[in-house]
Amino acid sequence: MTKEFYSNGKLLLTGEYAILDGAKGLALPTKFGQFLRLSGSDSEHFVWTSLDEADHIWFSSEFSKKDFKMIHASDVEVAYRLSQILIEAQKLNSDFSPISNHINSVEAKVTFPREWGLGTSSTLIANVAAWANVNPYQLLEATFGGSGYDIACATHNTAITYQRNGFEPIVRDVVFQPSFKDQLFFVYLNQKKNSRQAINSYRNLDFNKEELINKVDAITKKILNCTSLIEFEDLLNEHEAILSEILQIPTIKSSLFNDYPNTIKSMGAWGGDFVLTTGTEADMLYFKNKGYKTILPFSKMIL
Repeated sequence: MTKEFYSNGKLLLTGEYAILDGAKGLALPTKFGQFLRLSGSDSEHFVWTSLDEADHIWFSSEFSKKDFKMIHASDVEVAYRLSQILIEAQKLNSDFSPISNHINSVEAKVTFPREWGLGTSSTLIANVAAWANVNPYQLLEATFGGSGYDIACATHNTAITYQRNGFEPIVRDVVFQPSFKDQLFFVYLNQKKNSRQAINSYRNLDFNKEELINKVDAITKKILNCTSLIEFEDLLNEHEAILSEILQIPTIKSSLFNDYPNTIKSMGAWGGDFVLTTGTEADMLYFKNKGYKTILPFSKMIL
């Protein structure tokens, strides 16, 4: 018996942080994602193997089929986290069991470098939820937490707007293929941001949440309707300024790229992972000369 699941990676164009409090964010599923492949026969244990984008094994473990407890592992901390995810999935669906499915081998493979921050955890949660036949938002809440927009991206093949609403968020398919998309690039900042730490920091801030939500919702709506690069850049700059004031953190452009002539927008938790920048392919030499070698055009990144 073999079975396969696949989930898309994610990037958040508008609504970072504010999406946690109900703002409408514009989220973009990526062409990169994660597979979960199941195969099996009768045995007491099952082996989990995690592969990177180059098919190198970065983690392996053996678990009991009865209770998902670790038998041995290459990384105990990762194995414990994985065990907890499987246990929580079983709590949501008591019929979920590798025993009844005759599973003895599970292979998880990402199609992007794990440090990119495109959703290693969210794609795993979405795939396990599909395997266990449980609500992925409930499984997320019981494990990693977060807004859930990344879970929505995992199962949508087009841009979406996302609003939190318990375990039944409001997700709408939208069109985001702007005429100027050949002037949009994603630059990796050479460091991965810890989303949970960023969320905790945001939670401790004191500000008018309703005002922030209204501002972000308005920008999201305008971005979906804008037709020119200049208007798009103005909206991104406005979004950056609003969040910079709330977070009390300088924008990524002012802190790292203050002499770059075009727009730069953080994607998700500030200070790491990818940023969106406008410009031409020639303009990207600016970032390469500063040591930022991973630069993907819109057409290579976004579904």
